[in-house]
Amino acid sequence: MDSTPVEIRRVDGREVHITWADGHRTVYANKELRETCPCAGCVDELTGKRTLDPRTVRPDIRADDIGLVGRYAVRFGWSDGHGTGIYTFQKLRERCPCEACQARAVAPASSDER
Repeated sequence: MDSTPVEIRRVDGREVHITWADGHRTVYANKELRETCPCAGCVDELTGKRTLDPRTVRPDIRADDIGLVGRYAVRFGWSDGHGTGIYTFQKLRERCPCEACQARAVAPASSDER
């Protein structure tokens, strides 16, 4: 699984689409991305516990701005004014919500992969 994006774009103010170098395409709902913000304001740095209450994220949240952080991550500027989270390409790819990726994430490793 290649975690290098070749295209990142906003779609209809509802979603972010990422096309990966291996051809896989991931569709993220804006609300879900915002709720998983990895910044210190949304996740306790010491415990790793999520401090952002998902009920406070509006259903119509938009990614107003998308910017690369070096060659390893992306930062979103959200319509609620938040914009400090750095989403690594690796974590975004690991969190792909498609059925194939989710099935692969829960499947036990084969003896060849151990």
